[in-house]
Amino acid sequence: MHLNNWRIGTRLGVLAAILLLATIFVGVRGWVSLSSSFERNSISMQQAATVQHAIDAARSAQVQFKIQVQEWKDTLLRGKDPEAFAKYRQAFIDQGKATQSNLGQLKTLLPQLNLTTDKVTQTQQQLADLETKYLRELQQGYKSDDPSSVARVDQAVKGMDRGPTKMIDDIVNDVHQAAEHFQEEEASKATQDFQSARMTLLVSIVLALLLGGIVTYWLVTSIIRPLQTAVTLAQTVAAGDLRSQVAITGKDETSQLLHALNDMNGSLAKIVTDVRLGTDTIATASSEIAIGNQDLSSRTEEQAGSLEETAAAMEQLTATVRKNADNTQQANDLAASAAGVAARGGEMVVAVVETMGAIEQSSNKIVDIISVIDGIAFQTNILALNAAVEAARAGEQGRGFAVVASEVRSLAQRSASAAKEIKELIGDSVSKINAGSSLVSGAGDTMQEIVRAVEQVAGIMDQINRANQEQSIGIDEVNRAVVQMDAVTQQNAALVEQAAAAAESLKDQAARLTSTVSVFKVG
Repeated sequence: MHLNNWRIGTRLGVLAAILLLATIFVGVRGWVSLSSSFERNSISMQQAATVQHAIDAARSAQVQFKIQVQEWKDTLLRGKDPEAFAKYRQAFIDQGKATQSNLGQLKTLLPQLNLTTDKVTQTQQQLADLETKYLRELQQGYKSDDPSSVARVDQAVKGMDRGPTKMIDDIVNDVHQAAEHFQEEEASKATQDFQSARMTLLVSIVLALLLGGIVTYWLVTSIIRPLQTAVTLAQTVAAGDLRSQVAITGKDETSQLLHALNDMNGSLAKIVTDVRLGTDTIATASSEIAIGNQDLSSRTEEQAGSLEETAAAMEQLTATVRKNADNTQQANDLAASAAGVAARGGEMVVAVVETMGAIEQSSNKIVDIISVIDGIAFQTNILALNAAVEAARAGEQGRGFAVVASEVRSLAQRSASAAKEIKELIGDSVSKINAGSSLVSGAGDTMQEIVRAVEQVAGIMDQINRANQEQSIGIDEVNRAVVQMDAVTQQNAALVEQAAAAAESLKDQAARLTSTVSVFKVG
């Protein structure tokens, strides 16, 4: 995944998210370390309380046993009467119970401190034996009315409290040593936990800073490098070099900026190229304009002389046009007369065409009649042939009838031949009449065309006459225009000089523009 495809806002958001996650990670690690330290401190405090309770129990047992020994002596020395004796004796027993209770409590706490309870058990047993022996000796040897009995009883139990006392003192020392060892271990653990938590937190902070620094450098580099490229491209363009282009791979804002700079560079190169071409064209055109103005100046002078000659020629043309108008009027009259003659000829041709049509109809009727005669002759020939056949069958009686039939048949054949010749002659006449009708019809059409042509000629001549009149008026206006053209020509001569000066100035400006644009490098 290419980083330049990310928008800058997205990259900054990723950076903020990474830094936030790193901060959360450091905070969580610190929280876990603090929670762990709190739990260990709670356990240490509980164990410290247990140690303190064990010390208190041991010291209490030690004190209670000493009080019990003192109560034993008070029983012997102050128990002179039964009430005092019972009091001190009970105090002795109660102190023994208190000592046993403290040792029992200590026996419960020692396993929590990883200490053995054997010595406490032995001490409890010795104290129980001691108390039993004391009470037995007190019961057997002590007499309230015998002062010497106190010495005997005391002598009987003398030194018996040293063993339990030493054992209780050893237990107190053991508990103190265990407490000191516990405190040293807890102090060491606390120091190790602190160093571990500090190192963990330090490593987390270093990792977070390292990750943040890498990501920040990564993101800043991805933003700065395209901007540096854009600055370099802009400086190159500012120096006049429009040939440079940068390769762009991303889609973020800086990539869009580089795209825009590339497009701008290309557009500027195109504009400068067009300007160069334009300045070259302007320089060439201004030179051509200067040369053309010089030619125009000389031609303007020639035009002034030509206009004077044109004015003289226009006067001659006016006279000629007027003469043409008179001749056109005469031609118009002749054309009108010819049109009347052509119209009458056309009417006569139409009459001839109608007569030829009537003759054609009559010839067609004669042809029909001859066809009827030809048909009758054919039928007569058939009847005569039938009659000859019947006469031949009749023999001698029909011989005269056969002769008559033969003559009738001969006449019928000659009638048919004559009718055929007449028909052919009539057909030839009809063909010639048709040809004549076609020629006459063509002549009629031609006469109509001649009439129309003559009428058109008459119309054209009339138009020519009107055109000549308008031409005469126009020539007068042309004369006036020629005079005006002469004045305008003089003004044009002055303008040509101004145009020559302007063209020279344009040429200088084009040269300066070419020099200015030559700073840019486009290819």
